[in-house]
Amino acid sequence: MKAAGIILAGGSSIGLKELTTKRASAAMPVGAAYRAVDFGLSNMTNSGIKTVAVLTQYNSRSLHEHLNSSKWWNFGRKQGGLFTFTPTITKNNNWWYRGTADSLYQNMDFLRKRHEPYVVIYPGDCVCKFDFNKMLKFHEEKGADISIAVKHMEDSEDLRRLGIVEMDQDKRIRQFSEKPMKASSNIASMGIYIIKKDLLMKLLQESHDEERYDLVQDILIRYKDVEKIYGYEFDGYWSNINTVDSYYRCNMDFLKKDIRHYFEKEPAIKSKTEDLPSAKFNEGSVVKNALISSGCIINGEIENSVLCKKVFVGKGAVIKNSIVLNETYIEDGAVIENCIVESHERIPGNAEFIGEAEEPKIVRLKN
Repeated sequence: MKAAGIILAGGSSIGLKELTTKRASAAMPVGAAYRAVDFGLSNMTNSGIKTVAVLTQYNSRSLHEHLNSSKWWNFGRKQGGLFTFTPTITKNNNWWYRGTADSLYQNMDFLRKRHEPYVVIYPGDCVCKFDFNKMLKFHEEKGADISIAVKHMEDSEDLRRLGIVEMDQDKRIRQFSEKPMKASSNIASMGIYIIKKDLLMKLLQESHDEERYDLVQDILIRYKDVEKIYGYEFDGYWSNINTVDSYYRCNMDFLKKDIRHYFEKEPAIKSKTEDLPSAKFNEGSVVKNALISSGCIINGEIENSVLCKKVFVGKGAVIKNSIVLNETYIEDGAVIENCIVESHERIPGNAEFIGEAEEPKIVRLKN
């Protein structure tokens, strides 16, 4: 594919609350088998994009550990490859990324060195399966300067956390509002863009000169009547895990057979794997509709839940409608329902943590 890829994985993701205290949102576990960043990386390699840069900043250690080898996504090649960029302090620049546009501007050298005429930009917290070749074909047929992937949302979705667009009959975007209090349509921006490389560099330079640093507000919205910006309609599964509720619902979706198989079938979403033993289910354990990752040991009852790697569940413990993150030890008799349990926790025996289905509880005992 004649495009270079950039994954924006540096945001602080305030909506995820305590879950991003020690990790970037792009490093959040999804569906027991993946990290959020895996979806962008897999979509790009599956679409034939050979060069990808991941821009990181906040709490990036675990994300960097996950990206320490490019072979899992087939980027280990002489031409192209996987690059990880953090803010670089120099004599002329001592700023962290001041926004998404600034993160791109500070890595302009990456763009200058690329021979591909297009750039694909993808958010690090976006869970979907995407063919960028189809979007690029749309982009070229429309003669677009910028194309934005958009999706028609259900009425039940909270549109206040999304970018909302309005399009004319030719799919050209006429209105764009970021996280409006009252949405004017149900068409949401997915945060996925295709743009001509030279145009992107020009717009980034202009925004930097005017001390404007946000890609959406200061480029896409500001230039919507100047540049030809079109909306490419996507009809597959998509979740933007930028809030606790959306993250919880996304993981619960992976318990559905059709959604799980959708991501597993070729071209599949790939992730870094570890040499861990298979999950072990001891006598007396009961498991109903659950995803149990490798390295887990189960002695209790699991129902409608997602357990990430190396989770221990004691005798008589009950876990329902919950997500348990990596390397958590749940002692005998504990009850966890409608919760997200932070990684490396030790849940005391016979303790109870009960959340609401509409408002899952974050269990984080350690400071």
